[in-house]
Amino acid sequence: MRKRQAKKRPLLPDPRFNDQLVTRFVNNLMWDGKKSVAFKVFYDAIDIVEEKKTDDEKSGLEIWKDALSNVMPHVEVRSRRVGGATFQIPMQIRADRKIATAMRWLILYTRKRNEKSMAQKLAGEILAASKEEGAAVKKRMDTHKMAEANKAFSHFRF
Repeated sequence: MRKRQAKKRPLLPDPRFNDQLVTRFVNNLMWDGKKSVAFKVFYDAIDIVEEKKTDDEKSGLEIWKDALSNVMPHVEVRSRRVGGATFQIPMQIRADRKIATAMRWLILYTRKRNEKSMAQKLAGEILAASKEEGAAVKKRMDTHKMAEANKAFSHFRF
Protein backbone atom coordinates (compact mmCIF):
# COMPACT_ATOMS: atom_id res chain seq x y z
CA MET A 1 0.00 0.00 0.00
CA ARG A 2 1.11 3.56 -0.65
CA LYS A 3 -0.38 4.92 2.54
CA ARG A 4 -0.11 3.63 6.06
CA GLN A 5 -1.20 0.11 6.81
CA ALA A 6 -4.85 -0.37 7.74
CA LYS A 7 -5.39 -1.09 11.42
CA LYS A 8 -6.85 -4.43 12.51
CA ARG A 9 -10.48 -4.26 13.52
CA PRO A 10 -11.31 -5.99 16.81
CA LEU A 11 -13.50 -9.09 16.45
CA LEU A 12 -16.40 -9.69 18.79
CA PRO A 13 -16.27 -13.08 20.55
CA ASP A 14 -18.96 -15.57 19.56
CA PRO A 15 -22.07 -15.89 21.76
CA ARG A 16 -21.75 -19.57 22.77
CA PHE A 17 -18.05 -20.10 23.53
CA ASN A 18 -17.02 -16.43 23.99
CA ASP A 19 -14.02 -17.01 21.70
CA GLN A 20 -12.68 -14.64 19.01
CA LEU A 21 -11.07 -17.50 17.08
CA VAL A 22 -14.52 -19.06 16.56
CA THR A 23 -15.82 -15.75 15.16
CA ARG A 24 -12.85 -15.57 12.80
CA PHE A 25 -13.52 -19.13 11.59
CA VAL A 26 -17.25 -18.43 11.12
CA ASN A 27 -16.41 -15.28 9.12
CA ASN A 28 -14.35 -17.45 6.76
CA LEU A 29 -17.10 -20.08 6.62
CA MET A 30 -19.83 -17.55 5.83
CA TRP A 31 -21.27 -17.15 2.32
CA ASP A 32 -23.26 -14.14 1.05
CA GLY A 33 -23.12 -12.36 4.41
CA LYS A 34 -25.25 -15.00 6.13
CA LYS A 35 -23.48 -15.06 9.47
CA SER A 36 -26.34 -16.63 11.45
CA VAL A 37 -26.41 -19.56 9.02
CA ALA A 38 -22.62 -19.93 9.35
CA PHE A 39 -22.87 -19.88 13.16
CA LYS A 40 -25.60 -22.55 13.03
CA VAL A 41 -23.44 -24.75 10.77
CA PHE A 42 -20.43 -24.35 13.09
CA TYR A 43 -22.36 -25.01 16.31
CA ASP A 44 -24.12 -28.04 14.78
CA ALA A 45 -20.72 -29.38 13.66
CA ILE A 46 -19.31 -28.94 17.20
CA ASP A 47 -22.37 -30.80 18.59
CA ILE A 48 -21.78 -33.65 16.11
CA VAL A 49 -18.10 -33.75 17.16
CA GLU A 50 -19.26 -33.94 20.82
CA GLU A 51 -21.40 -37.00 19.96
CA LYS A 52 -18.78 -38.80 17.84
CA LYS A 53 -15.67 -38.07 19.92
CA THR A 54 -13.72 -40.92 21.47
CA ASP A 55 -11.68 -38.80 23.90
CA ASP A 56 -13.80 -38.16 27.02
CA GLU A 57 -11.80 -35.38 28.68
CA LYS A 58 -11.81 -33.03 25.65
CA SER A 59 -14.75 -30.85 24.63
CA GLY A 60 -15.85 -30.33 21.02
CA LEU A 61 -14.25 -26.88 20.97
CA GLU A 62 -10.90 -28.28 22.18
CA ILE A 63 -11.03 -30.97 19.46
CA TRP A 64 -11.67 -28.20 16.90
CA LYS A 65 -8.68 -26.21 18.20
CA ASP A 66 -6.50 -29.36 18.03
CA ALA A 67 -7.67 -29.93 14.45
CA LEU A 68 -6.84 -26.33 13.55
CA SER A 69 -3.34 -26.60 15.05
CA ASN A 70 -2.77 -29.90 13.17
CA VAL A 71 -3.64 -28.17 9.87
CA MET A 72 -1.45 -25.09 10.54
CA PRO A 73 1.62 -24.93 8.27
CA HIS A 74 4.92 -23.71 9.75
CA VAL A 75 6.74 -23.02 6.47
CA GLU A 76 5.60 -22.19 2.95
CA VAL A 77 7.26 -21.63 -0.40
CA ARG A 78 7.21 -18.23 -2.10
CA SER A 79 8.19 -17.60 -5.72
CA ARG A 80 11.17 -15.35 -6.39
CA ARG A 81 12.75 -14.45 -9.72
CA VAL A 82 16.54 -14.53 -9.67
CA GLY A 83 18.29 -13.85 -12.96
CA GLY A 84 15.55 -15.10 -15.29
CA ALA A 85 14.76 -18.23 -13.26
CA THR A 86 11.91 -18.54 -10.77
CA PHE A 87 12.78 -20.28 -7.52
CA GLN A 88 10.45 -21.63 -4.86
CA ILE A 89 11.95 -20.28 -1.64
CA PRO A 90 10.90 -21.77 1.73
CA MET A 91 9.99 -19.15 4.35
CA GLN A 92 8.61 -19.06 7.89
CA ILE A 93 4.98 -17.97 8.19
CA ARG A 94 3.67 -15.19 10.46
CA ALA A 95 1.36 -16.37 13.26
CA ASP A 96 -1.80 -14.71 11.93
CA ARG A 97 -1.16 -16.07 8.42
CA LYS A 98 -0.71 -19.59 9.86
CA ILE A 99 -4.16 -19.41 11.45
CA ALA A 100 -5.77 -17.90 8.35
CA THR A 101 -4.24 -20.55 6.08
CA ALA A 102 -5.30 -23.37 8.41
CA MET A 103 -8.89 -22.07 8.49
CA ARG A 104 -8.98 -21.63 4.72
CA TRP A 105 -7.72 -25.18 4.09
CA LEU A 106 -10.07 -26.72 6.68
CA ILE A 107 -13.08 -25.00 5.09
CA LEU A 108 -11.94 -25.76 1.52
CA TYR A 109 -11.58 -29.48 2.14
CA THR A 110 -14.77 -29.52 4.24
CA ARG A 111 -16.71 -28.30 1.20
CA LYS A 112 -15.22 -31.09 -0.95
CA ARG A 113 -16.42 -33.90 1.37
CA ASN A 114 -19.34 -36.18 0.55
CA GLU A 115 -21.59 -36.07 3.63
CA LYS A 116 -25.17 -34.76 3.47
CA SER A 117 -25.09 -31.40 5.29
CA MET A 118 -22.34 -28.81 5.71
CA ALA A 119 -22.37 -29.38 9.50
CA GLN A 120 -21.69 -33.11 8.97
CA LYS A 121 -18.93 -32.35 6.48
CA LEU A 122 -17.29 -29.89 8.88
CA ALA A 123 -17.59 -32.31 11.81
CA GLY A 124 -16.01 -35.08 9.71
CA GLU A 125 -13.10 -32.89 8.64
CA ILE A 126 -12.57 -31.66 12.24
CA LEU A 127 -12.48 -35.22 13.58
CA ALA A 128 -10.13 -36.34 10.78
CA ALA A 129 -7.79 -33.36 11.30
CA SER A 130 -7.69 -33.88 15.07
CA LYS A 131 -6.42 -37.44 14.41
CA GLU A 132 -3.77 -36.06 11.98
CA GLU A 133 -5.53 -37.43 8.90
CA GLY A 134 -7.83 -36.00 6.25
CA ALA A 135 -7.29 -33.80 3.21
CA ALA A 136 -6.45 -30.57 5.09
CA VAL A 137 -3.62 -32.26 7.03
CA LYS A 138 -2.39 -33.83 3.77
CA LYS A 139 -2.22 -30.33 2.27
CA ARG A 140 -0.05 -29.19 5.19
CA MET A 141 2.23 -32.22 4.75
CA ASP A 142 2.56 -31.48 1.02
CA THR A 143 3.44 -27.84 1.76
CA HIS A 144 6.10 -28.92 4.26
CA LYS A 145 7.52 -31.48 1.78
CA MET A 146 7.68 -28.78 -0.90
CA ALA A 147 9.57 -26.47 1.48
CA GLU A 148 11.93 -29.31 2.45
CA ALA A 149 12.61 -30.14 -1.21
CA ASN A 150 13.47 -26.49 -1.97
CA LYS A 151 15.62 -25.99 1.14
CA ALA A 152 18.67 -25.51 -1.10
CA PHE A 153 17.26 -22.17 -2.34
CA SER A 154 16.72 -20.71 1.13
CA HIS A 155 19.79 -18.46 0.72
CA PHE A 156 17.73 -16.41 -1.83
CA ARG A 157 15.43 -15.29 1.01
CA PHE A 158 14.21 -11.70 0.78
